[in-house]
Amino acid sequence: MQRRTFVTSGLAVLLGSAAWAGTGFKQIDTQFIAALGGPDDTNGTNAQLWGLWTKDPGPRGVYLSLFPALQMAGYAPAGWKFDPAEWWMEEHGLIMEKPQFPLAPGQYLVTGGREVTSVLTIGAPDATGAQSWALADGATLGQVTHLACRSAVYRPETAGAECSPGQARSFDFPLGPGAVMPAVSACVKRDYAVLFVIGMAEAS
Repeated sequence: MQRRTFVTSGLAVLLGSAAWAGTGFKQIDTQFIAALGGPDDTNGTNAQLWGLWTKDPGPRGVYLSLFPALQMAGYAPAGWKFDPAEWWMEEHGLIMEKPQFPLAPGQYLVTGGREVTSVLTIGAPDATGAQSWALADGATLGQVTHLACRSAVYRPETAGAECSPGQARSFDFPLGPGAVMPAVSACVKRDYAVLFVIGMAEAS
């Protein structure tokens, strides 16, 4: 978590307030998008499945070793509620709060903390509820993904299955950059990439 804080703080320093003048974007405290897609994708129609953490979920998470206390209390020390039917975990083996769904339509300035920063446009839901997404200037999802950050949502593979963080193996963590999240017994998982949001489009 210290690595993530250092990277995002560094971005804020590099992109000082004067650098934002005339860009059409306003600087914000770093937020985090949970994104679905292939690393070479530049656009898609599944943004209704993307989520947003307005605060870094890592420092607000709970280590696997402390899961019994989380399970008993139902709430993490940071105040978020644990949902045994749909729980999130990150690359250090921390159980996390859920991101907010759906991602609001608009334009987000996103980066993976490496070479590429791009404008991500999220469309309004269509008649089926699907939302489009597109990165500007040919940027790919992989280029704006922070490879050191990984996350996944876990759900029971069948009704009544014992899908629990208590089944996760602490020795699987931490993960290396770009690694997929480990499987957990009796669970199905969905891996998400993590994007840093450092700016939002200014209201016209």
